[in-house]
Amino acid sequence: MDVILLQLLNGLDKGGAYALIALGLTLTFGTLGIVNFAHGALFMLGAFCAVTLKSLLNLQMVVLDPIKKTAWGTPLEIKTPYVEKWFGEFGSVLLEYSVPLSILLAIPIMLLIGVAIERGLIKHFYKRPHADQILVTFGLAIVMQEIVKSIFGANPIPQPAPEIFAGSADVGAWFGMNAGAVVYPWWRMVYLGFSAIIIAGVFSFLQFTTFGMVVRAGMADRETVGLMGIDIDRRFTIVFGLAAIVAGMAGVMYTPILSPDYHMGMDFLVLSFVVVVVGGMGSLPGAVAAGFLLGILQSFASLNEVKNIFPGIDQIIIYLVAVVTLLVRPRGLMGRKGVMES
Repeated sequence: MDVILLQLLNGLDKGGAYALIALGLTLTFGTLGIVNFAHGALFMLGAFCAVTLKSLLNLQMVVLDPIKKTAWGTPLEIKTPYVEKWFGEFGSVLLEYSVPLSILLAIPIMLLIGVAIERGLIKHFYKRPHADQILVTFGLAIVMQEIVKSIFGANPIPQPAPEIFAGSADVGAWFGMNAGAVVYPWWRMVYLGFSAIIIAGVFSFLQFTTFGMVVRAGMADRETVGLMGIDIDRRFTIVFGLAAIVAGMAGVMYTPILSPDYHMGMDFLVLSFVVVVVGGMGSLPGAVAAGFLLGILQSFASLNEVKNIFPGIDQIIIYLVAVVTLLVRPRGLMGRKGVMES
């Protein structure tokens, strides 16, 4: 039972990341009809928003100690972050919680990046074949990767979680198991809760607001909405920006789990596209359901007992599920009729 619970938590954790990225991919495909291979790079840029804020908060002032000397007889340098010098203990709190605070930086930056990409590039490919869209957005992703690599370097940059979330929780005790039977990192549970909140927020926005109602109508019949005098293009631009924000926030909060590097977005992109295909192209509920489902399957496939029977199954289980799904139900689990079907 303890192994099952641990693998379930691992699967939900992975599934949360897959679902958040797939949610943004599905938003752009469902509204704009764009296959956006640059979406993983937006996840990566969000992660580097956290790196940037941490670097800014760590800017230090250097003061020479007139009394203490180094081994070479020179005055000892005392380095103090400016935020601690200016704000005292509150500055230390800012440094401690730099990762969650990075969301405040990521939201406007990712919105601007998303709108700039959509207005400057994507809008010219709305009526072009999907192959053209894939090529141009994949090229854009490579450009963004190389820019980040030139600025931050090629090595991963660790981003520690706040100290209060640095340990592990005795999850097994919550379910009546022996103490220490199942322990799980606090930050991974924070990320799972964060994923659930963002997913619920996106669905609520689309379901219960006038803006969301118009967007859903545009997804179903763009021409009719346009004939009603609604500027659906402007709203779709905002949706693209929203998708970029979701990807960016997902990247920010994932940094304590996986140290950011310039290639992390591409690693998640391929898996997230598989999630979108399994869930159904254009289906938001399908993207979320498939994200968590495939995360759980991948987690259980990584058990030694399973790998002893099927070596390497943990590396291919997601793709096997995708192949079977496309053979049995080409539109995906919850895809709209006619999408990806002949």
